[in-house]
Amino acid sequence: MHVRVSLFAGLRERAGAAEIDLELPDGARVRDVLAELHGLTAGVPVVMAVNHEYAEADQQLTTGDELALIPPVSGGSVGVAHVRVTADALALDALMALVSDPRAGAVVTFTGVTREVTELRYEAYVPMAERQMEQIVLAAIEHHGLCSAAAEHRVGVVALSEPSVAVAVSAPHRAEAFAGAREIIDELKARAPIWKQEHGHWVEGSVPVPSDCR
Repeated sequence: MHVRVSLFAGLRERAGAAEIDLELPDGARVRDVLAELHGLTAGVPVVMAVNHEYAEADQQLTTGDELALIPPVSGGSVGVAHVRVTADALALDALMALVSDPRAGAVVTFTGVTREVTELRYEAYVPMAERQMEQIVLAAIEHHGLCSAAAEHRVGVVALSEPSVAVAVSAPHRAEAFAGAREIIDELKARAPIWKQEHGHWVEGSVPVPSDCR
């Protein structure tokens, strides 16, 4: 059985490759891959994802699966959601236009910018990051009764004072808008597989926690 293992940030640098192809016996589980790659992950807390969804160690694998090993990361609809991971500069005006809604009495935005260093470099497991961001934004819309919400994150080099992440939400009232924006950025920093490199070193963060484990 063939399984492809995707690696990111420090794990990718340790391995010298972004992907490792493994041949495993039929019926192998995620923990079998972890045992096979124990030397690579030693000392690094990781969570796992199979085909872009968080997975437990006992999940069974099938041939052709993609298993990602994720090291600690750097930090009729009731509404409309927009998410994007991009190498392009973030434009807050465009994000605000995406959440414009005639029902909204408040629009709240948040931008996180590079500070104190000339630049930061971001790397993401893009398909999974966008899926997690979408789940986060949709959950905030439901929790707070938002009209719409959007979140975008940069990858690549982000220069001093440039935005690396942007969130915009609209809601009938300001309290819900503030709460929704806060939930989105907090959950994004905790769960989305996005890494930050500063001065050539990956910034230590927290191990992402699947939403159903909270």
